[in-house]
Amino acid sequence: MIIAERDGQSAQKGIELSSAIIMDSFPCALLLFSLLCSATGQGPEVSVEPQVTTVREGESVSLRCQVASGTQSTQLQWRKANNQALADNVKIGPNGVVLTVANARTNNHGEYQCVATSAAGSSVASAQINIKYPPNVRLSPAGPLRVKIGDRVSVQCRATGRPRPKLSWRRQDSALQLPSEETDGVSTIQWTVVRAEDAGVYICQAENTVGKTEVKLEVIMGGGPGAPIASVSHKEMTVVEGRSVTIRCQATGSPPPVITWSKLRAPLPWKHTVAGGVLTLTSVGRQDSGQYICNATNIQGFSEAYTQIEVESPPYATVMPEQVKVQPGDALTLRCLAHGSHPIQFQWSRVGRGNLPAGSQTTIDGQLVIPRVRMGDGGSYKCVSTNHIGSSEALAKVIVKG
Repeated sequence: MIIAERDGQSAQKGIELSSAIIMDSFPCALLLFSLLCSATGQGPEVSVEPQVTTVREGESVSLRCQVASGTQSTQLQWRKANNQALADNVKIGPNGVVLTVANARTNNHGEYQCVATSAAGSSVASAQINIKYPPNVRLSPAGPLRVKIGDRVSVQCRATGRPRPKLSWRRQDSALQLPSEETDGVSTIQWTVVRAEDAGVYICQAENTVGKTEVKLEVIMGGGPGAPIASVSHKEMTVVEGRSVTIRCQATGSPPPVITWSKLRAPLPWKHTVAGGVLTLTSVGRQDSGQYICNATNIQGFSEAYTQIEVESPPYATVMPEQVKVQPGDALTLRCLAHGSHPIQFQWSRVGRGNLPAGSQTTIDGQLVIPRVRMGDGGSYKCVSTNHIGSSEALAKVIVKG
């Protein structure tokens, strides 16, 4: 009986001791649970629809950024993957929900990301826009190609397009494909030994699901005594937009060859004159960049000489949005875009005050970011874009409403 009482007392003490241990460790467990809950806090749930979309060049497409219901005070911002700047034909709708690409171009192809930011953190969702466009074909050499019997000749046909074009060669007025070698998107046709019957017109065709493009190459037998040899005063020229350009072409041959000028795959600019083999372009624009061809011809044959002209232009700046209304505490992003010769630098300032608001940041691609707007941050903001030719400025008006 005494033994039973002792056993009961021991059991009671054991229970009391276990309860004490549990009660002592309870605050620690509660603290650990709280820390784990805080550590697992995540940003808003965000998604973009559609995730993959394909359109033809010239069409329009929109992406919608959706945030899970119940998320409060979420800011949305769009960007292109690899920190590339959004093109000037990309527009962001109210509240940043919809991104629209108007009149799509090839440089709009790629991955777009929607960044959702709230007090709990940030999340990113992405979508892919694929831009399809028909083939663009280029021959090297461009032709007409004058050869001699017995020559070894090869011509390369290059094509760009999306989807990747399929290349083929044939003679004009024939549907039979000619043997060619294709490597890395370049199709090469070769004549190991040119024969008289190889003279004629050859066609390189590039085709994809969007369209078909053909480029012709004329192969001419010739090159007898007295054939022309043409040369130009400048093989490469760089000129500032609005200036004038003068290129002189000279040619030897018997009888004296006739000299004409043309532009590769485009007509000569309408502001041009040709006199005595001299080509003059006045008030050039960026569209006048390209390869210019001097052709010297007589009864013995012809010869070509080439000049590459690059027209550079000062920047032209625009700001998106031009006017924006925000509330104190909002995040604000102004984007400065500029057309012109690269590289282009951007500089932001505040009209009438000089210094930007405290905490604001600028990026090399022309963005001004104010993470938290204050009442005194309203006013006009100026972006100045500069390249080695000149500069341009644009204004954005910020209205802060309490």
